[in-house]
Amino acid sequence: MDEILLPEGVKIGHAEDDYTGVTCILAAHAVGGVSVRGGAPGTRETDMLRADKSQGHVDAIVLSGGSAYGLEASCGVSEFLKERGIGYCVGDKVVPLVAQAILFDLIVPGEYLFPDKAMGRRAAENAQSSGVAFGNVGAGRGATVGKLLGFNCCHKSGIGAATLKFNDVFVTAVVAVNALGDVYDHRTGEIIAGARGADGKFVNAVECLTGGIFAAQAAAQMQKQSGTNTTIGCVITNAKLDKTHVNKLAEVAHDGLAMSIRPVHTDADGDTMFALSCGEKQLDYSIVAALGAEATAFAIENAVRGI
Repeated sequence: MDEILLPEGVKIGHAEDDYTGVTCILAAHAVGGVSVRGGAPGTRETDMLRADKSQGHVDAIVLSGGSAYGLEASCGVSEFLKERGIGYCVGDKVVPLVAQAILFDLIVPGEYLFPDKAMGRRAAENAQSSGVAFGNVGAGRGATVGKLLGFNCCHKSGIGAATLKFNDVFVTAVVAVNALGDVYDHRTGEIIAGARGADGKFVNAVECLTGGIFAAQAAAQMQKQSGTNTTIGCVITNAKLDKTHVNKLAEVAHDGLAMSIRPVHTDADGDTMFALSCGEKQLDYSIVAALGAEATAFAIENAVRGI
């Protein structure tokens, strides 16, 4: 599980400054899908990935900070791809198919610090097929978790990854974790990152919302938190899937969010997961789905460990 695997042609790159960042997944014209479960998403070109749309492939997935301002980053990725002739060809024109999701990390008072077109391009230029670093980089640069009692009580987060295999088929999850809720080790049930009280101990966000001693404070914060969180990511497999099953893979990736983040899919989060199929390996979809959910849970936990 330590080695992060990518299908042939797929590359991942990061770019960041001191406050925010971008992660670009160059998709090698993979079959793409998406599932948006959070109540406050910020996205680009997600509709083209849905199973009922005619376009079957995608050229890049972009994950970034910056809230809606950060959607500018994908323009830099599109420019990078256009210059290399990568995209959907229409006459003498090429149109790169780039989908994106953002998270909210605009927390510096009085400043609008977001990933722009130039940062998006740098992320694409930095993309590589192996040896990709994760942690406090890229889309995870400004990420935090456990904000139910406000930013003063939250925990630093980042972007994590994990790969699970079944014979010669693998699924890799890449997730930038900026959740309202706490992060759990899904195997033990232990909180590993989240809101802390004055004594430094985890206060347990779920208990706060269900009548704990911080219930009133949590309820007040929920009113202020709308749209200021969001977990975003992508699951990538070398299994050959059609567009319907790739969209189903994006859906079940949210099971991984539910295993490791509590509460999840709130109206204060815009949780969005993409999926990519780039390969010819054959495996029953149910096994691929199980790998995808579990890899997502591990990637979330890896995003907060050691940060």
